[in-house]
Amino acid sequence: MIHSLDDLNRATVGDFAAAVGDTFELAPWVAEAAAAKRPFATVTALHDAMMGAVRTAPRERQLAFVCGHPDLAGKAARAGALTADSRHEQASVGLDTLSEEEFARFHRLNDAYKATFGFPFIVCVRRHTRDSILAQFERRLRHDAATEFATALQEISFITRLRLAAKVSGEGMPRVNGRLSTHVLDTHAGRPAVGLAIELYEFAGERAHRIATATTNADGRTDAPLIGGRPLPIGRYELRFAVGDHFRSRGIEQGDPPFLDIVPLRFSIGEPEGHYHVPLLCTPWSYSTYRGS
Repeated sequence: MIHSLDDLNRATVGDFAAAVGDTFELAPWVAEAAAAKRPFATVTALHDAMMGAVRTAPRERQLAFVCGHPDLAGKAARAGALTADSRHEQASVGLDTLSEEEFARFHRLNDAYKATFGFPFIVCVRRHTRDSILAQFERRLRHDAATEFATALQEISFITRLRLAAKVSGEGMPRVNGRLSTHVLDTHAGRPAVGLAIELYEFAGERAHRIATATTNADGRTDAPLIGGRPLPIGRYELRFAVGDHFRSRGIEQGDPPFLDIVPLRFSIGEPEGHYHVPLLCTPWSYSTYRGS
């Protein structure tokens, strides 16, 4: 159920906490503390107040709150003992379908992290690919304790910002979504390439799996973003453009077999809330790209 910010500003403390209390993992006290700061002019201000309640809480309460978060791909996840939000978030990046070898790797990293810092590893999985999560594990294990606790709170801010944006509507929504788009220009003809097939792949290790397909429209663009309406997961990607079929359909001599068939563009995403525009400019014998806007 989506609640309007106006209604939340007028609600009783109990109703306010019932509406947004589960945004922060097993910590309804966060919403109860934020309720005293009403009214909020924007949804972003509401989230800031909730995070403010966490950041100003006594250290013991902060630590208990952080420790209330589940391990990534941990035993609780396998036993189905997660909150609905955590279960959905971990499933969004495939942590519910790990092989035994992958599960064992996450288990080792979880144990190493908790032995080092005394609380579970927390990351906003919706802003990452599986490869990026593993890279975060390795990188953050080298942090000192103070840096890592601050990092954990920042990741909680990312997690709860997404959760709150899904629950509350109103002015000043927090920026939580990114966009990946493309277009293809047939520079041989000097016009957009129409009807050109595109595939988008995401890398996991050295394996790529297809996550989207599209065909260019009359403007040489896709009708919808290749990724949109959610954060762009940090990771490595590849766009594959069927330029050979495109020029063949135009009756352009390309050689036999054609010099260019499938053009791959491999790139990385590092800004989950950013806009990545990855165009292709091509002829039957050459191509180029850039990061556009």
